Amino acid sequence: MINHIKSNAFMFWISCLVSIGGVLYGYDIGVISGALLFIKDTIPMTDTQIGVIVGAVLGGGLVGTLLAGPIGDGLGRRPLIILSSIVFIAGVTLILFAHSFIAMLLARLLLGIGVGVVAVAVPLYVSEIVSAKDRGKYVTFFQLLLTFGIVMAYFVDLIFTPSGNWRAMFAVVLAPAFILLIGMLFLPETPRWLIANNQTQRAYQILRRIRSAAEIESEVQAIQASLHETQGTWRELFSPACWMTTFIAVAIAIFNQLTGINSFLQYAPLILKNAGLGSDVVTMIGSAGIGILNFLCTIVAILFIDTLGRRPLLLIGVTGVIIAECYLGAIPTFGVDAVTSGILSMIGLFAFIIFFAIGPGVVVWLAISESFPTRIRGKGIALCLFFNSLASTLLATFFLPLSHTLGMSQTYWLFAFFTLGYFLVAFFLLPETKTKTLEEIQLRFKSKPL
Repeated sequence: MINHIKSNAFMFWISCLVSIGGVLYGYDIGVISGALLFIKDTIPMTDTQIGVIVGAVLGGGLVGTLLAGPIGDGLGRRPLIILSSIVFIAGVTLILFAHSFIAMLLARLLLGIGVGVVAVAVPLYVSEIVSAKDRGKYVTFFQLLLTFGIVMAYFVDLIFTPSGNWRAMFAVVLAPAFILLIGMLFLPETPRWLIANNQTQRAYQILRRIRSAAEIESEVQAIQASLHETQGTWRELFSPACWMTTFIAVAIAIFNQLTGINSFLQYAPLILKNAGLGSDVVTMIGSAGIGILNFLCTIVAILFIDTLGRRPLLLIGVTGVIIAECYLGAIPTFGVDAVTSGILSMIGLFAFIIFFAIGPGVVVWLAISESFPTRIRGKGIALCLFFNSLASTLLATFFLPLSHTLGMSQTYWLFAFFTLGYFLVAFFLLPETKTKTLEEIQLRFKSKPL
């Protein structure tokens, strides 16, 4: 009993430490909005160059997600997280000494690569090292700390706004980056990767620290039974045995962005202001409220992910997102004044965030990390994150032109239409995976051809 308690405590701290990668991801999303107000005073840039600087992280993220899979499968999950920390620290360091557009661009690209790698590495590592019954809540720590990173960035920006010290805004994130780097030097490799790479004795040593004696042998046998002699290839993702899994995971990754989540987070002040909330202070308070609400609702989702299950949470969340977006799209038909319209829009955005956080925001990372067989899990997650990042990049680039062309109301309806597609994929194709081992999930996908 004592060993079991120690094992649970060890797994908790491993998951907390590794998920600091989520803080890096979230902070990088949030910090640029405040820093941009002052960067242009130090480094003269045109509007086009500013847009390139903002989008460089997304471009770097595309590269990072593609690199992460092969590196993770070849060198291991632990070295992959160590590498992401080093790349991220290098990117921040370049920003602290950047005095030109080119230097800033290179720094932001490096940050993007680090973000792309960490987005693959952390869910991959945690999903393979925790037990099946706890995998849900531990994998979703990443999403929780991602939302915390966004909130943290908002408040750091606010603290340094009076001084205009934008370099300090970026420097703050070095603290969690170094904690992750140093901490990973003391953590083990995942047993699944070790067994897949013919290091079974090391896998047994690690399992003795993180599992009860009764679980070890059955877990090793299950892992060995799921592995082939050869490492998986990119082509295997589209083989008859795996293409259905790949289709579902990639579809979820894309649809998660097509809900409009990143656009709403990045442009919330502008959306609220254009909707009728004319005060900058009120719109910033509303934006901060969205970040805090996202964080709190993610905590609620984590409490239910291993009891209520992945599929019910996702379906509830996606349904709520559709309703919220339809409501936002219908506000212009209410015939209310500008201020009331702004308040109603803020309520709608709050509802959107609540449902996204309890469903898609948490479940997507877990559903993707649980879907693929061990031998190609790294490549599979990398492929999904690539398409997720690509969708995010395209939305970030075209959101404002799209909303100007269609109007904000029609843009909400368009997002609702995409989210309906999300619901249909989840309802008809996504199986429930709570408490199941990764090997049982793999067999479930194989037994349900399209």
